[in-house]
Amino acid sequence: MKLYIKNMVCSRCKIMVKTELEKAGLQPVSVDLGEVEIKEAPTPAQLKRLETSLNALGFELIDDQKSRIIEQIKTLIIEHVHYAETQSPLKLSALLTSKLNYDYGYLSNLFSAVEGSTIEKYYIAQRIEKVKELLVYNELSLSEIAFQLSYSSVAYLSSQFKQITGMTPSAFKALQGSKRTNLEDI
Repeated sequence: MKLYIKNMVCSRCKIMVKTELEKAGLQPVSVDLGEVEIKEAPTPAQLKRLETSLNALGFELIDDQKSRIIEQIKTLIIEHVHYAETQSPLKLSALLTSKLNYDYGYLSNLFSAVEGSTIEKYYIAQRIEKVKELLVYNELSLSEIAFQLSYSSVAYLSSQFKQITGMTPSAFKALQGSKRTNLEDI
């Protein structure tokens, strides 16, 4: 049986969710971002215990189809931006359509209606957060970061970064106590 969980954005989240599943007496078969598979259907008591413990950790069980699709969109974008070794040559719309088997127009309208923002804005926010992360690590030049994240140019990356954060990448890099945002808060 599959359960869908909101706000799973990293490998530590997967570990925490797996631990909570086991505490609730459920046997996880697989734990992925936003989705877990368990051997047997949980009892109402197990489900309630799991829901309470997950909520305390900032997670949320998702039980309706539209919320699952939104969470799948977010998970795919996070995986694409933050965890993919190389950026896919596919456009974001084609990537989401191929992975979710829904028309992009439907996905876009659903996301906008539920989240109050567009898929594109969410994608840009994730990319800018990845740029911030790479700037803080100080291992890559801005040109290398632009290439790694498939920006068409350093100028475009810089322009988008300034539009979102209000500062240039070099000004951000110069901040000693630079503030980054948790992925689940974007």
